Amino acid sequence: MFVPKRILFLKRSLEYETGRRIYEFFKGNEKTEIIMVAGNEIKSSIPGDDAAEYYRHGKRTLVVGIRKGLKFQSCKPSAHYQLPLLSGCIGQCEYCYLNTNLGDKPYMRVNVNVDEILDQAGRIIEERQPEITIFEGSATSDPVPVEPYTHSLKQAIEYFGKTEKGRFRFVTKYTDVDTLIDADHRGHTEIRFTLNTDRVISDFENATPAMSKRIEAARKIISAGYPAGFLIAPVFLYDNWQEDYRNLLLELKDVLPQKIPYPVTFEVISHRYTSRAKNIITRIFPETKLPMNDEERTFKYGQFGYGKYTYRKEELEGIRSFFKEEIPALFPEGIIKYII
Repeated sequence: MFVPKRILFLKRSLEYETGRRIYEFFKGNEKTEIIMVAGNEIKSSIPGDDAAEYYRHGKRTLVVGIRKGLKFQSCKPSAHYQLPLLSGCIGQCEYCYLNTNLGDKPYMRVNVNVDEILDQAGRIIEERQPEITIFEGSATSDPVPVEPYTHSLKQAIEYFGKTEKGRFRFVTKYTDVDTLIDADHRGHTEIRFTLNTDRVISDFENATPAMSKRIEAARKIISAGYPAGFLIAPVFLYDNWQEDYRNLLLELKDVLPQKIPYPVTFEVISHRYTSRAKNIITRIFPETKLPMNDEERTFKYGQFGYGKYTYRKEELEGIRSFFKEEIPALFPEGIIKYII
């Protein structure tokens, strides 16, 4: 569970039940400073003389506010729309794309007008009938570490559980899932877990749980009847990488329940980066050991029009071949959605 060093309550945020719940949860906690912000000025309330210092203070900050615009962003290919309950993440993963997308907003933000957000989702579902509409809850966040006191995910899960044509999904590295176990999900929410080898987690995924703890949280979720999946990402190539990723899959196989209500899904993504991301990462993490030598990569343009550095063609083929062989061998009923 995320215990912030400071919480910024923005204007009118305490008018909503979620805002009041967060306030009541932390009001007596000596480790957390509560700051009432008269307007919506956030940056001036977070200390930091340079990018690295501001980033670290921001990662210890929770912002509680209201989502004003209710126009949802598209979220292809994982879903039809983003569900904007939260933004940001408490993790400090050095490779994370949020370092680029939310570079000047490293803090975690909770939008307290949950009912209004879900009502808008309902209108979109109605407009798209008879098609099923899928909403992604973690496009710009990892929502799980604040769930014990926001209950936003549980509220969304039970909302979509009652809809015939609405579906919800999100992905997490975190383990605070106990409040979700008894939610009335009716199989309409898919919860995915991001996994990686112990070496990658130790080297690059700062302030995140160990792999074994993530797998245990996944076991709880599957035992509670949820559809579940695993995002193995980003895959890094290093000495003995095949052995480490094979051990990851073996541990997953050993811990998960024997009876699984839905086939587990797998998404595998190799490490890649953009020049802009590299510049931001090296400012925030000046001592990073991320493998970002442009000469050792292939440059290509992505679907959104910007260039990125990927592993070379033969290296990517090695990743594909490895996971195409290992995953079906251990999870014959599993579904590989993609390996990129």
